[in-house]
Amino acid sequence: MLLKKNLNMKKQLLIISSLLGVALTQPACNKDFLDRPYQREIEDKTFWTNANDANLALNACYQQIDYGEWSIYDDGKTDNAHAQYPWESAATVISAGDVTSANNVDWSFESIRRVNNFLDKVQDVPMDADLKARFEAEARFLRAFRYANMMNQFGDVPIMTFLPDLTNWNVPRDKRADVLKFIIDELKAVAAVLPPSYGGSQYNEVGRITKGAAVALLARVYLYEGMWTEAAEAAQQVMGMNYDLFKVSEESASDAADDYSQWVDFANADEEKRFRLGLRSYEQQFWAKNNNNVEVILDRQYLEQKDPKYVNTYLLSDDLGGWSSVTPTQALVNDYMSFKTGKPVAALDPAVRAQRYENRESDPTFYDEYKNRDPRFYASILFEHAPWNTITQGYEFTWIPGGNNCSRTGYNFRKFVDPAAWQAGLDNYANHPIIRFAEVLLTYAEAKTAATAAGTQPEASVYDALDRIRVRAGMPVIDRAEYNTAAKLMPVIRQERRIELALEGQRYMDIRRWETAPNVMTTIYNISNGLAQTRSWSDKLYLMPIPLSETDKNPNLLPNNPDY
Repeated sequence: MLLKKNLNMKKQLLIISSLLGVALTQPACNKDFLDRPYQREIEDKTFWTNANDANLALNACYQQIDYGEWSIYDDGKTDNAHAQYPWESAATVISAGDVTSANNVDWSFESIRRVNNFLDKVQDVPMDADLKARFEAEARFLRAFRYANMMNQFGDVPIMTFLPDLTNWNVPRDKRADVLKFIIDELKAVAAVLPPSYGGSQYNEVGRITKGAAVALLARVYLYEGMWTEAAEAAQQVMGMNYDLFKVSEESASDAADDYSQWVDFANADEEKRFRLGLRSYEQQFWAKNNNNVEVILDRQYLEQKDPKYVNTYLLSDDLGGWSSVTPTQALVNDYMSFKTGKPVAALDPAVRAQRYENRESDPTFYDEYKNRDPRFYASILFEHAPWNTITQGYEFTWIPGGNNCSRTGYNFRKFVDPAAWQAGLDNYANHPIIRFAEVLLTYAEAKTAATAAGTQPEASVYDALDRIRVRAGMPVIDRAEYNTAAKLMPVIRQERRIELALEGQRYMDIRRWETAPNVMTTIYNISNGLAQTRSWSDKLYLMPIPLSETDKNPNLLPNNPDY
């Protein structure tokens, strides 16, 4: 497989580079060798000389941005997905409840160090003052973004806005409340400086941090903290900006070849068109050809042929050259609502499902579970006999139990896979979403509803926000008469959030802030009711441990988080 060859080649190049590095650092028989200045001194004196140097250094800070394709493993830490290979990420041990201080679960200050170095060195760079201020705001956003993720995982973390040296690196952790205040203050400050968009010229490349990204991240931070009024206000501010939900108006010939009449009981041609365009609109926003679309607020940009991502390999099954690294759980499949009613679907008893699967050749009732579901189900999940002509003509998914590089749950993900890259035999270069406009709408709906008395009906704007997401997906709007109180609507919002943002890394914090993790992080089984992964939950998993390797070097980071 092309990707495996590329990975092996990369390993070989790393080995060769390391050997060359060793060779080049050996002292030559030259009396001037010891008189050479320290490499960092050369960098500081010769690099930081103009705006272009500052731009390159800032780009290096962007390179460290969190998430990207690794958001799929954040879902592997939850009831959304199973991450089957422990050598790929910490998701396997976290979801199993086995994490200890021997694990390093993303404790890293590399991105923060890069930003601090940038902010320190850029001060003396001769360049336009407004451009410098904007560069600084972009860097400060990246630092605040990293701190938000660190705080969510570890609670108390050191606030470092300086460059550590031998005298100041041994710092203690700051209280979580102080970290939160630092993040909020930083995001407010940079939002006042950052532009709403970029024109595409030098230093104004599309994909840079915008005012919308700063306010949207602020809305997310407020939501996670249960600061409902602030979250709703920030989300509403973004809703007034120039963002919208991505939509397509027609299908390609290969998409049109997918026969969904066997899966959906279409009442008429208009209903089928609504279904099909909803499926395509949701699915195709994540394809490279639609990079930088109107829904994108913040994403991880990938440079074609230079900076690949590997989701096509991580998500697809062996028959398509994939590894099935992260696969859907039955619990996620169960939560896709009815296309016909827009309401939840009763989950099938696992024993009944297993029996139907065993007899599926003679008893087609096994497939009933996959009929008349949310179009996002068909756009996101590969299930038994799911059609996908765009990946290859005539393709239907078939689970191979126990197969090499095959799913352990009976499903694979289709979301995020770019068929054009797969067909070309190339890596996937689609930008990866970090904040989408759909998330902002969900944030607004949840925050406004949470701030409403349980027995009171939320404002019409809440239903409007949710309906925008549903209509784009081809789903019926919410029944306002049935879900007429905040208490009744909140479960719908949570379910909608799970479906819309599946595999985007939000579920990890959602089940912790809602305190539903103890109920949902249970052992998972495949479609034949066989064990996929043994899972257990303890409350220590609300936070991750400070790694032992770090507390050994810096005892001031102790005490560790509870029960580690």
